[in-house]
Amino acid sequence: MHPLSAHQILRIWDVGQGQPPIERALTLLAFVDPDKTRDELASLTVGQRDAYLLKLRELTLGPQLNGVTQCPQCGERLEFELNAPNLYLINPDHSPPANQVLSIDAFEVQFRLPNSWDLAAISTCSDTTTADALLLQRCILQASCEGAAVTHQELPVDVVAQLTNQMVEADPQAEIQLALNCAACGHEWQALFDILSFFWAELVAQAKRLLQEVHTLARFYGWRESDILAMSARRRQSYLEMVTGN
Repeated sequence: MHPLSAHQILRIWDVGQGQPPIERALTLLAFVDPDKTRDELASLTVGQRDAYLLKLRELTLGPQLNGVTQCPQCGERLEFELNAPNLYLINPDHSPPANQVLSIDAFEVQFRLPNSWDLAAISTCSDTTTADALLLQRCILQASCEGAAVTHQELPVDVVAQLTNQMVEADPQAEIQLALNCAACGHEWQALFDILSFFWAELVAQAKRLLQEVHTLARFYGWRESDILAMSARRRQSYLEMVTGN
């Protein structure tokens, strides 16, 4: 895996602007592993996908992640720092077993872990209850009670809860919770860290900065965009400093 080049950042930004989040993730992954088909990339578990995205982000922008959120209790703006190596719960190349089994009481459930196809399918659900039910329906391969087949709707609440827990344990990178604390009011809470939306926001900022650099240097020197983007960041900055006199 290699860091994204300036040209690739602009390409991803250009393509990804018109895509829903899950398609953006696949666009990014295509640069991580161009040998895989889009179907193969979409079939990665959510945790595998996010581990790859985190690694790509670290290689491209460095290990430190700077975030901003708002306290849900008092509304205070909160800045926080994360270190990418501390966020890896699995090796990006780790592949959990394709099929898993849950045995509890008289029930046995064979299931697979959620992937990008599943996230796309539930993205249009109107509420979390409907989304959770659809996700289970898609991921449960077979369920039985004392040897007799049952549907996902027939599974007791405690079996469904245990199944959800086992999915999280088997693919922990899919759900990273951050422990946050508000210095203003002392409120403590947990927030879900979404590497896709975090990384995309950073790439948008990077793309706009690159466009401004291209605009300035092309206007001053008459260079082509491709030539400017082929320069190292340090070299572009040196020319920009000469142009602006800084």
